[in-house]
Amino acid sequence: MEQQFFISTDKGRLDLDFIHDYLSGESYWAKGRSKERVEKSIANSLCFGLFKDSRQIGFGRVATDYVVFAWIMDFFIDPDYRKQGLGKRMIQAMFDHPALLEVNSIGLRTQDAHALYKKFSFGSIPNPETWMLRKRDK
Repeated sequence: MEQQFFISTDKGRLDLDFIHDYLSGESYWAKGRSKERVEKSIANSLCFGLFKDSRQIGFGRVATDYVVFAWIMDFFIDPDYRKQGLGKRMIQAMFDHPALLEVNSIGLRTQDAHALYKKFSFGSIPNPETWMLRKRDK
């Protein structure tokens, strides 16, 4: 039987347990994030779910003002489904989403997926000395 993969922005389809388990337990960037905080982040973002038939196998979200800036966050593919081009399909779906077509800049942070994102013309932030960040202590 052929595998049916699809991407949806319907938050009603998202498997919160799957997303939380990966982010809080497997990711390097959201270890220990509570389920409540994952749920809040989803509520306040444009979310993309990747599904095989009806089972969720990937996730990513975009925080944006839909004009000036968008930030891709919490992007992952279930390890059992990597190396099949599915991450590329998800990124392309984000770029092709009608609400994001005219956003001036799209950013992200990564420790280990630079090669993937370079294929989509991501590069280092120019003039990093002009960027500022305020982080809250945990």
